[in-house]
Amino acid sequence: MREVVLDTETTGLDPGSGHRIVEIGCVELVNHVPTGREYQTYLNPDRDVPEEAFEVHGLATAFLATKPRFAEVVDDFLAFLGSSRLIIHNAEFDLAFLNAELERLSYPRLSPQRSLDTLELARRQAPGAPANLDALARRFALDTQARRVHGALVDARILAEVYLRLTGGRQPALLLKPGEPREALASPSPGMRPGMRPGMGASASTAVRAARPHAASGDEQTAHAAFIDRVTDPIWRR
Repeated sequence: MREVVLDTETTGLDPGSGHRIVEIGCVELVNHVPTGREYQTYLNPDRDVPEEAFEVHGLATAFLATKPRFAEVVDDFLAFLGSSRLIIHNAEFDLAFLNAELERLSYPRLSPQRSLDTLELARRQAPGAPANLDALARRFALDTQARRVHGALVDARILAEVYLRLTGGRQPALLLKPGEPREALASPSPGMRPGMRPGMGASASTAVRAARPHAASGDEQTAHAAFIDRVTDPIWRR
């Protein structure tokens, strides 16, 4: 099962008012495990970046003026998404901006039905609790040191970890066979970028318990034989 965790940064809150995307970040999950494959690009929005937006993500107008426009990256971006389900925090916001960009180029819109909104998922699991990405990262004790400002790829990485904890997806400390080393389960995937930490959230140590005995005791066997004697034509004696 392939999923893509997606986040964007923008010049403002409303694409209908002329605001544009300035960064896209994506993280690939396969069977609820990050593979190390990521997609990230900055975008030239062909407009200024308001001060309030700059304070959020730190992307200045002059910096973005040298970056590609959405039309130049759209095919690579859609190829990375493929037909996978999209994992987005506050999906309505990001899809509105992405679909506004796609419509400018006469590309098909991204359907809301292919997305899972982790904001709604978090609110269902803990009604009344803060459900923004910062609050969820604190709830799950995630390392957010790399998040000095909002960034689409940094936030997508954090959101991937939040999503896995909200759904109970990945259990990196689970040992499937007695004696299997934890290091084998936490080895990095090929192509994993700096900042990705295999085994995030795993406990410091994992004790392997011996298998419990399941054979019936002598008293249990005697009680079972007495029970059979009271049954007419028991199947155990056929």
